Amino acid sequence: LERFEVQVKTIPYNYGALETKLSIEDVSVSDLIDRKIKIPDKTLLDNSFHDKNVLITGAGGSIGSEISKQIANLRPANLFFVDSSEFNLFKLKESFQSYKNLESMNFILKDVQDVLEMEKLLSKNNIDYIYHASAYKHVPLLQSKENFSSAIENNFFATYDLCSIAKKNNVKSFILISSDKAVNPANLMGATKRLAELSLQAFQDSKDNKTVFSMVRFGNVLNSSGSVVPLFWEQISNGGPVTVTHEDVNRFFMTIKEAASLVLQSGAMAKGGEVFLLDMGDPIKIIDLAKQMINLSGLSVKDKKNKNGDIEIIFTGLREGEKLFEELLIEGKSQITVHPRILKAREGSISEDKLFLKIDMLKKFISLRNLENALKIIKEIIPEWNYKNFIN
Repeated sequence: LERFEVQVKTIPYNYGALETKLSIEDVSVSDLIDRKIKIPDKTLLDNSFHDKNVLITGAGGSIGSEISKQIANLRPANLFFVDSSEFNLFKLKESFQSYKNLESMNFILKDVQDVLEMEKLLSKNNIDYIYHASAYKHVPLLQSKENFSSAIENNFFATYDLCSIAKKNNVKSFILISSDKAVNPANLMGATKRLAELSLQAFQDSKDNKTVFSMVRFGNVLNSSGSVVPLFWEQISNGGPVTVTHEDVNRFFMTIKEAASLVLQSGAMAKGGEVFLLDMGDPIKIIDLAKQMINLSGLSVKDKKNKNGDIEIIFTGLREGEKLFEELLIEGKSQITVHPRILKAREGSISEDKLFLKIDMLKKFISLRNLENALKIIKEIIPEWNYKNFIN
C-alpha cells in the first residue's frame, strides 16, 4: 500500500463488538521487520524464576522495563526494580497496577554506582538473579570529553562493582545487557560496554566464584528511548525534513518485546562466561526505514524525482565515533544453541587481578583529569579501540 500515499492503520480483532470498541491504531514500525517473530521456548523459561528473587537494574528503561514485565509473569518470589530516574520508575510502577503480585514488587530509586546501597540491597534480600540493563547508551552524548568520566563510572566501574557484590553474595546468575557497539568499538559508549563485558568474564574465571556470569549482545531496539524511530516520527509530524547521517548506514533492529524475551531465554541457557548473540535478521538501511515511515504516514518523499513530495530526507554526515554498520562478534566463530535465534561465543578475557589494577590506575587518572593517560589505560584493556577518534 506504500505507493498509494495513504496512512495505514490497523483495526483490532472484533472491532465492532461493544466490549472491544477501541481506537484504530497506527501501524507500528515493528510491522516493517521482514521476518517472523519466534515464539518463546517455554521449556527454557518454565520454573526458571518461580519462587526466585530477581533484581533488574535500569528497570525503568526501554529494555529493562520489558524484562521486568516478562519476569513478573513467571511467578518470581520477589522483584527488585532499581532505577536512578524517578520518572522512569514511576512509569514502571504505574504499568504494574493491575498485577496481582504487586506486593512482591519493590521499586527502588537508587543509582547502581552507589556501592554501599547495592551491597545492602543484595545482602538483605538473598538475590538469585541479576539482569543488569543500567547503562548510558547515547553515542554522541558520551562522545564528549565533558561526559567521559560519567560514561566510565556508570557503564564500567558500576558494572565491575556490581559483579564483585554478586560474587560475594553468591548470586546464582548475573546477566549483562550488552550492545553490538562493544564489538571493535568506534566510540566511547562501545568501549565502556566492552569494558563491562570484560568485567563479567573476569569474575567468571575468578577464584571461588559460584555465580554464573554471562552477557547478551544485540543491536538496536525499535522505539527505545533516543533511538532513530521516535526521532523520525517527530520529524515527520513536524513536516520534515527527516535527517539521516549517511545514505549507506544500516543497523540491526529488533522489537523490545522480542529482545527481552530472547535475553531471558539466553540467561536460562547460561553456564558461565558466554557471550550470547541474538539473531536479528538482516540489517536495515536507515534511509529505507525513513522512506517507509514517511509512506506509512500517508505522505511522500520529496526528492529530485518527486519535487512536489511532502517530506525531504537530508544527509547530515556520520557523527563522531559512528560506524556505517555494526557487528556482533569480536573473534572466532559463533556456536548454535538449542534456540534457533540465539547463538553463543567464547571470547578473549582478562584476569580479575589485572583488571582491578587497570581500574585503580584509571580512577587515578580520572581524578587528576588526565584524559590522555586515562584513554591509554582503556586502550591497553581494549587494543582494538581507536581512542584517537575520541580525542579528535
